[in-house]
Amino acid sequence: MESALGLPAPAKLNLFLHVTGRRADGYHTLQTAFQLIDLADWLDFERRGDGQIVREGDLRWDAGEDLAVRAALALQQATGCRLGASIRVTKNIPAGSGMGGGSSDAATTLIALNRLWGLGLARPDLASIALPLGADVPFFLHGTNAFAEGVGEKLHAVITPPAWYAVIWPQVHVSTREIFADPGLTRNTKPTKIADFSVAVGLLPQTLFGANDLEPVARRRFPEIEQALAHLQRHGPARMTGSGSAVFAPMASSDEARNAVAECMPQWQRWAVRGLSEHPLAAW
Repeated sequence: MESALGLPAPAKLNLFLHVTGRRADGYHTLQTAFQLIDLADWLDFERRGDGQIVREGDLRWDAGEDLAVRAALALQQATGCRLGASIRVTKNIPAGSGMGGGSSDAATTLIALNRLWGLGLARPDLASIALPLGADVPFFLHGTNAFAEGVGEKLHAVITPPAWYAVIWPQVHVSTREIFADPGLTRNTKPTKIADFSVAVGLLPQTLFGANDLEPVARRRFPEIEQALAHLQRHGPARMTGSGSAVFAPMASSDEARNAVAECMPQWQRWAVRGLSEHPLAAW
């Protein structure tokens, strides 16, 4: 059995995001399409015999709030495992960008510690542990790009065409909770069909299916998002991912993606990234 592992935690883009309703418990029902991209955090794990979960590396807030730590603790609690781990995270996915960095870190942690601790849990078992950590975490355990419904936990694998993406993060941190709580949020978008999305996604990169219902609220609250979208829209269809604040535009080639982000505002972070067909750890 391995005692140490180094593994990636890839980012995602929401190709569309529709808010279709609101449940009695306050959670919103959604439809969205998750696209994995090759921007990733890197996590190093070392098994510990003392049962402690020790967080090292880039840490933006209290370790108790860190999703990798919470995932490790949830796995311990669910299985009764008395082993621990040191977890070092090297962050490349900005927090508060809507690209799922924290959720992806949590999923990679579950995958890694399942192996390091010799637990032998199947992916659906890990997904049931993952859902209370955040609606996006089960997706990163799913293994492929997906059409998601419910609060994000009902996943259907979809095939997306090869594409590059120009991505800009305008260096503002967006609170998902505040966006969903905004009274101006549209919460009654008519549900769409997976078949309709599957046909439309074949038109990438020329068009983007649907909309991001969170985008108008975020653009109103954060003018930097408006500016970043305006920049990318000069090169084709562009959209915000998740609750923001990163924005993206699909491109036909790496050169087009690089050109689209070449003359950004100097304070913006930018990437030319490739869409992935599956999670790097899908075969685990």
